[in-house]
Amino acid sequence: MPSLRYVFTVILGCALATWLSRVVPFIILKKFRLPNLLLEFLNFVPIVIMSSLWFESLFTQRQGQLPLINLGNFLASIPTIAAAIISKSLLVTVLIGVLSLAILNIFFGIN
Repeated sequence: MPSLRYVFTVILGCALATWLSRVVPFIILKKFRLPNLLLEFLNFVPIVIMSSLWFESLFTQRQGQLPLINLGNFLASIPTIAAAIISKSLLVTVLIGVLSLAILNIFFGIN
């Protein structure tokens, strides 16, 4: 069984690694000006991350078979996509998605 000191050291090491990986890029990039082409490219990163998370949860994989559509996530995606198009806000999109899936689970038992 790991000692309390060991566990505490691991937690502090993980916190330091996480903090450094988030702060160091800002410190380095503060001194440089990025080209406009790179800035335009980086604007697509949040969209790509959200899309990849959506596609991963939309399909259920089974070995040796074609992927199946997860009905609950598909139905929750409809109002979520509409909210994303209308509001163009990440916060509103995430809230509508979570609420849609919660309503489907609570009232219809669709998971």
